[in-house]
Amino acid sequence: MHHVLTLGPETLHALPSGALSWPAQKVLVVSDLHLGKSLRLARRGGALLPPYEGQATLDRLSAEITTFAPATVICLGDSFDDLAAADELPKPEALLLTGMMAGRDWIWIEGNHDPGPLTLGGSHRAELQIGALKFRHIATPGARLEISGHYHPKASLAGRSRPCFLADADRILMPAFGAYTGGLRCDAPVLDALMQAGALAVLTGPKALAIPMRL
Repeated sequence: MHHVLTLGPETLHALPSGALSWPAQKVLVVSDLHLGKSLRLARRGGALLPPYEGQATLDRLSAEITTFAPATVICLGDSFDDLAAADELPKPEALLLTGMMAGRDWIWIEGNHDPGPLTLGGSHRAELQIGALKFRHIATPGARLEISGHYHPKASLAGRSRPCFLADADRILMPAFGAYTGGLRCDAPVLDALMQAGALAVLTGPKALAIPMRL
């Protein structure tokens, strides 16, 4: 079950998966897929993780695209874990991704880890505006009607931490959609400074559950 958010004149749906649906525009938004993270860690001599996060992430995204049939998909940056990760994408994952992209407007927003894949098609933007809403990777202090990612916010309920959306009257911060992504507690100073009094944390999981950001 989704949670309804209002940003300016628009009604948006925070989905349990961590994606954001904008039904009036047939837009689906995801952030921080971080595809190729396990390969990047192995390449740089870091921890060896099972290389299955890309498939898991893309399977979840494919399910949302099947359900909502968006005309436009916006990936809000850090879609790949670094510049080399897109070129290393295993063939089954590349085929799944290009299949999802076919027949729809697919927009890669530039992140701090990568500018978006240059060999997989779609359009590439530093940021994007559709109607009143602005889309970028990193939130701009003082911006209004902004949707962004980057921080991977998480909130705790009953002792369990979950990725979450943060939302107030001016902005929505997206959770990381990728399977192998850490998170930043929603009481971190940088998030506290961005969000207004009365902001909500919308937890992902079996259903999208809204709680006060500041308990």
